[in-house]
Amino acid sequence: MSLLAGRTVVVSGVGPGLGRRVAAAVVRDGGNAVLGARTEANLAKAAADVDPDGAHTAYQATDITDEAQCAALAALARERFGGVHAVVHVAAWDSYFGGLEDADFTTWQAVLDVNLLGTLRMTRACLPGLKAAGGGSVVFIGTQSSVAAPSQVRQAAYAASKGALTSAMYSLARELGPHRIRFNTVLPGWMWGPPVEAYVRFTAHSEGVPEAEVLGRLTERMALPEPATDGDVADAAVFLASDRARAITGQSLLVNAGELMR
Repeated sequence: MSLLAGRTVVVSGVGPGLGRRVAAAVVRDGGNAVLGARTEANLAKAAADVDPDGAHTAYQATDITDEAQCAALAALARERFGGVHAVVHVAAWDSYFGGLEDADFTTWQAVLDVNLLGTLRMTRACLPGLKAAGGGSVVFIGTQSSVAAPSQVRQAAYAASKGALTSAMYSLARELGPHRIRFNTVLPGWMWGPPVEAYVRFTAHSEGVPEAEVLGRLTERMALPEPATDGDVADAAVFLASDRARAITGQSLLVNAGELMR
């Protein structure tokens, strides 16, 4: 039996990377995927790629900092497929780099508005559908950097925003557990997909070294000999979204090839 047969999953932040992989995994495993992101062209391409006949996908341009747009995406899921059974939050602002000394706190506030408050806005918009379905699952995509900062790059604002979201998860799991709504977080480390591929290419070009050398620096602390892929992270998210994880809530799952073990 497919993991998500008859289930509808709202996926935020669908672009060419992890969001698309999550959408593909939802459809592959028998579910309906309702896709949201700010750029409609990315949504249309992802939907066509993962569900060519359009029977199991719907999409709508959605900025998760806008409460009305969050409500509209949740409404689309109910109108097209009759309900909401899970939400996987991929949408994030991860392109602001730096630490404390060079911090622009106006930008920090914007990062928090997307990664923390935007995710909570989208979650709240989906609560009526989850309750009407008799419960369901909310999966946050966090980051390993919220619990162990990497030495290669500094993303203090991103890490802090995702750490706050993981902390909120514990309260939400308690608050909404009586409605059989589960909350869990997937924490990727260095995840092989478009952003990390671009980082490896850029660093190799900047330093005049082979890409394999740069990749080797990332993998040298991993127990497994290669990094997790965005497909691996998507599979973990889909498992947590499914009823196979019906007794799992308030948990953080590292998907990082064993770079950090807890």
